Amino acid sequence: MNMSPLHAIRLLLLPSVLLAAALGAEPDADPLGPGGKAASDWIKTRLETARIESAWTSEQPLLGSTVNGLIERAQTLEGKRDLLKATTARDREEIEMLEAKNKTAADDLHAAEARLQALIGKLIDLRPSLPPRLSEALDLSYRSLGNSRLGIGERMQLAMTILNRCSLFNRSVTCGDEVLTIDGEQGAKSLEVIYWGLSHGYALDRAAKRAWYGAPGPRGWQWEPSPDAVRPVEKLIAVYNDKADPDFVHVPAVLGQPQAETPKN
Repeated sequence: MNMSPLHAIRLLLLPSVLLAAALGAEPDADPLGPGGKAASDWIKTRLETARIESAWTSEQPLLGSTVNGLIERAQTLEGKRDLLKATTARDREEIEMLEAKNKTAADDLHAAEARLQALIGKLIDLRPSLPPRLSEALDLSYRSLGNSRLGIGERMQLAMTILNRCSLFNRSVTCGDEVLTIDGEQGAKSLEVIYWGLSHGYALDRAAKRAWYGAPGPRGWQWEPSPDAVRPVEKLIAVYNDKADPDFVHVPAVLGQPQAETPKN
């Protein structure tokens, strides 16, 4: 004989209820109340469990199919990734090579800029020792050289211009009128000046019959009076200007550059 779960629970609880009644339980209390509630909760729980099991059973194939689809998609993406890596390997190598070349070029540029700055410093230190005519001719280049906003290429070009002009001046004899300010003399004077490269030069005041010998010194280019050089300098300038026959001219000169004075403490 088949019985429902609720009926079976009621039969199991019946002896306990009768015993409780015999011991003086209240006559109005429902002896099957607690058991019925427990049975009802158990039935609800069992029904919910059955529903979840049924839902899982019905949805398991769909979930399994979804998982398989995701696995296949992941494998496809991995294949595309590997293919992309293989096809871009050469491009990545070229990029790495370019980056290495850029770094080398940047390092070379920094080194070149450091050498250029050292060269500019030497050129600036050299200017006071240049012949006044050459120094005046290079004034614009020197002023531009001090412009920090110029690029390294422009500053290099200016430095090379100064070096080339100095080299050209040093290989030639230059003569002409020039306004000079000489230490010990009042104001500037217009003199005839002839330079023997960068090493030395002679200034002549024909009217006053005076001559000066010029050369780089401890305080830059310096002019010193040379009374015995008036006539030789006149003849030297005449030969240069084709107003006299070519001839050997004996003029005073100092071999070697004067040493700078040792500063005293």
